[in-house]
Amino acid sequence: MADEVEKRANLALDAIRNAYGTEAGEFSTTMFVGHHLEELPQDYWQEHTGTDAPDPAAVLRLLQLKSNWGEGDIENFDFSLPGDVTDYVLSVRFDDAGAIDEISMES
Repeated sequence: MADEVEKRANLALDAIRNAYGTEAGEFSTTMFVGHHLEELPQDYWQEHTGTDAPDPAAVLRLLQLKSNWGEGDIENFDFSLPGDVTDYVLSVRFDDAGAIDEISMES
């Protein structure tokens, strides 16, 4: 089961990164990055990325798995930024066949 969790977590992160800047990611990945670049202080970005104004790819590389849940704990995967800096997550939902069904920004 741990292998399946890791596999799906990696698939979810790839999908999040690929959705950035696309129409499909407009209200999820792209909105998440834009919101946090505007709202978090420069010292947070400096500490975690080494720059005061990281590019979106650097923000997406920071994402960490916060929880996985649902049927068998492999249906939903929630990712967020390190530290206790936000209530928002990017949530990736898998369908019964193991394909990504949806990426959403949740609080």
